[in-house]
This record gives sequence, C-alpha cells and structure tokens, in this order.
Amino acid sequence: MHALDGLKVLELGQLIAGPFAGRMLADFGADVIKVESRDGGDPLRRWREMRGDTSLWWEVQSRGKRSLALDLGNPSDRVVARRLAVEADVIIENFRPGKLEEWSLDRASLAPENPGLVMLRISGYGQDGPYAEKPGFGLLGEAMAGLRYLTGEPDRVPVRTGVSIGDTLAGLHGVIGILMALRHRDSTGEGQVIDTALYESVFNVMESLVPEYTEKGVIRQPAGSALPGISPSNAYPCQDGTILIGGNGDRIFRDLMRLIGRADLAVDEQLAHNDGRVERATELDAAIGEWTARHTVAEALQALEGARVPSGRIFSVADIVADPHYKARDMLLNTTARDGRPITMPGIVPKLSRTPGVVRNPAPRLGEHDDIAASPDWPSPRSP
Repeated sequence: MHALDGLKVLELGQLIAGPFAGRMLADFGADVIKVESRDGGDPLRRWREMRGDTSLWWEVQSRGKRSLALDLGNPSDRVVARRLAVEADVIIENFRPGKLEEWSLDRASLAPENPGLVMLRISGYGQDGPYAEKPGFGLLGEAMAGLRYLTGEPDRVPVRTGVSIGDTLAGLHGVIGILMALRHRDSTGEGQVIDTALYESVFNVMESLVPEYTEKGVIRQPAGSALPGISPSNAYPCQDGTILIGGNGDRIFRDLMRLIGRADLAVDEQLAHNDGRVERATELDAAIGEWTARHTVAEALQALEGARVPSGRIFSVADIVADPHYKARDMLLNTTARDGRPITMPGIVPKLSRTPGVVRNPAPRLGEHDDIAASPDWPSPRSP
C-alpha cells in the first residue's frame, strides 16, 4: 500500500514547478501520466548535466511517471488528452493563464463530465490580476516576493540560492493544495481549482517581513550569513574552513559563552534574552569568531556538540554523498535508470510510517507509453 494508490494524475506542462508536484505525487503511489510535446519532450530532458541524451535532472524529476507524447495544438491529440482528463482525479498544468481555456481543457469545460476533478494551475502571477498575462519564471517570483532582495552580502548585488527555489516552493504549495482539495472532495464529491502563483509561494515563507515594515517601517536588509534580529546565529571562521553556530536560545547562549571562555557574557543580564543580544550582535560574533579561529572545524564541532550547542559544517554534495546520516535515513536512493544503468538520486520525503513512498519505475523515455492513446479508458500502469 502507498498513500496515493489509485490516484490518477494527468501532468500537463513542463520544466520545474508543475512536474515537481507531479513527482511528489508519483513518489507516494499516484499514477502520473506526463503529457509531453512530440518535438523533443520536456526541455528538462536536456538541462544541466547529461548522461547520453538525457539529463540527470530528468531522471529525478520524472521518476515514477509515464510519458505520453502529444501535440496539444492538434485537435485530434486534444481528444486523447480530454479523454484522459475526464477520468483523472487531478490535473497539473503550468501553461500561461487562459491556454487551457483555448483548448477546452480547463476545469469549467471538463466539470460536466468530471465534477470531482481537482486541477492545480501553477503560473508566475496567478490566474487573475494585472500581472496574470506576464511571463513568469521562478527567479522573477523570488524577486517579486522579496527573497532576492535579502540574499547575499550587504551592499552587494543580490544572489540566487543556487537552486530553483521559487519553482520548488510553488510545486510544494501545489501538492498541499491538491491534498486539501482531495480531502474536500472526499466529503462533498466536488472538485476545485488550486491557483498557485510562483511569487505567492515564495511570499508565503517570508516570515515577518510585511508587519515589520507596516508596523515599524523596517525594511529587512541582506545580512550575508547572519540572521538579522536573532543572535548569535552566523557563520564563523576556523583554521581550515567555516562552521555555522546557532547560539540564540537563552540556555544555549550561556553554555556557548562558557565554552568559549567568556563567562562574563554568560552572566551579563543585558544578554539574558534575544532582544538584548541583538543590540550587541557584532560584539558577540567577534567573541565567537575569535574562539573558532583558534580551532579546526573538527575541533570546534566536537567541543560545540559536547556543550549541546547547535552547530555544523557546510556540506558540499561530496560531503552529502559520504555522510552516514544521509545513508541511514535512506536519503541517497540507489536505483536503476531506464537505460539499465545504476543511478543515485535524492530519497523520498516526507517519511511516512505506514505508507512510505517508493520509486516504482524510472523516468520514462519520450512517448514510452504512447499506447495509452489507443486505450478507451485510463489504462492501468505497467508493473514496475
């Protein structure tokens, strides 16, 4: 048994946000039929590092799915898509707003035949509003939501996080919306539309950004590796690298100060709570940095862990692959790609105790499951 066994998902669209949502559903047992253009398929097939004629990213993003090659601009191909759509539980799409309406594949057109249909629509700015027609990618959503303004060092050009975080957050919010909509459908039989905007998905994780401005006039600024308003929490230099220390809990702070030989700061009443420490954050960071600079990363971490102070080194992917905790938690999934060769990819999250996720089959070749088009009903998936 898997959590989403029997759930029929039709994935329309390409690249990152929508397909990420489809991948998460597939990981937990949903039957995801991915519709791709006949002309090369999803561009993600050729993004970043390649193995043969297929990208390694594709192997991760499309695991567990089936591929049906269609040209949705062709009326006869839309007939096939519509037949699958009226039998689907969920449709995921990330075309520009209005495109599905042009093809009569929007929920309003499908609802008479499929009233329980749940449709996830992911776009840059949402399905309505003055920006709805603007093209929107994840980087623009990150910028509009305020995230890009905060990344990087003060007085430097903002930097990106290094991954497509805006798209991924939109996909995650989309999955949450799907599960809530399915819960509602279980009670009422009614489907609905989930309107997920890239910028809103990022904006939703921006913490107290808005009330700090509207109530206090504070515009949060980039702060490098520090965490403004929370102290001490930063990156600190060691003899052979850098470590991260989160010493911002009251008890943790006192233990940290004693560890670094600054018992005077541990008993300073002004520093007993976070608000007082924030006022002297520069002083505290200097004291901690003076201590870490006298030690190697390994020495500092051993001492900090002994004092129960949250700390850690900065992991590269090489560190991740070699790390015993990743392996113990099954976060390095060793499986086989469609070409028969072994491949390691990120494991499945979240961890469910009764119905854990599983990769039932590798990412498909373009049009590998085109026999779906000849079936009169939603065909059963092939055995893994």
